[in-house]
Amino acid sequence: MEMRELRYFVAVAEELHFGRAAERLEIAQPPLSRALARLERELGVTLLERTSRRVALTPAGAVLLAEGRAILGAVAAAERRTREAARERPLIVLAVKSGTAGELLAKLLDAYRAEPGAATVDLMLCEAHQHQRALRDGRADVALLHLPFDATDGLDYEVLHTERQVAILPGSHPLAGRAALRLAEVSALPELPMARWPGPDGSLPEGPGVEVRNLTQLFQLIALGRATVTVPESAGADLRRDLVAVPVLDAPPVTTVVAWPAQSRLRAVADLVRVAGRL
Repeated sequence: MEMRELRYFVAVAEELHFGRAAERLEIAQPPLSRALARLERELGVTLLERTSRRVALTPAGAVLLAEGRAILGAVAAAERRTREAARERPLIVLAVKSGTAGELLAKLLDAYRAEPGAATVDLMLCEAHQHQRALRDGRADVALLHLPFDATDGLDYEVLHTERQVAILPGSHPLAGRAALRLAEVSALPELPMARWPGPDGSLPEGPGVEVRNLTQLFQLIALGRATVTVPESAGADLRRDLVAVPVLDAPPVTTVVAWPAQSRLRAVADLVRVAGRL
């Protein structure tokens, strides 16, 4: 299997459309189709079910998509880290979900910057689950994840902070003045359905709530009276004036961890983790 064939397959498997995949790869569609047919012959399996109306992954194709992403990510990471090794001052990429761990993140960056020989930290702000994908495919060296929402399989991590969850409501809502709420009360608001976040695989749960991918978008929809959500208390800090955060007594606590690939041997990552643990 050649890297080019694998890259072609991943593009088609992600787009599920040969035309869009060809455009993304900046090649013509016929050679793309021929390359995928050749790959299937080489492997002796069917990777894609093709009809005149749709393209779908077979079980074998789903396995190769997961493996292919990991392989391409590892190659990209190896290239990036090899170049970084030649820099006079090392650089590491820290991935975080936008709008979360704001105070903790600021303290961590300030404390690490004060360390002798500290590496340059390139901050990658991500939408839902993009930060853990960036960590797994090698685009990031370390990430702040939030349990139980993010998966840590195959990663090493250190616990930094555990906090309660709060419901974000429009300031004019009748429940906005309550000292605390319960999950059943928050989820039973017909006029404010719970927002739906994509899962790690990109799929969205069923329900009437709006689809959201970042907190800025979500808070705008809540202010307009279109949704509500429960989030870690730190994400509800410094809210806009037309929103309020109300503690949810029976919501599971959220634990923020600093995570890195189990096979990582970067000294700068180890130093950053040590500083994070000290905080």
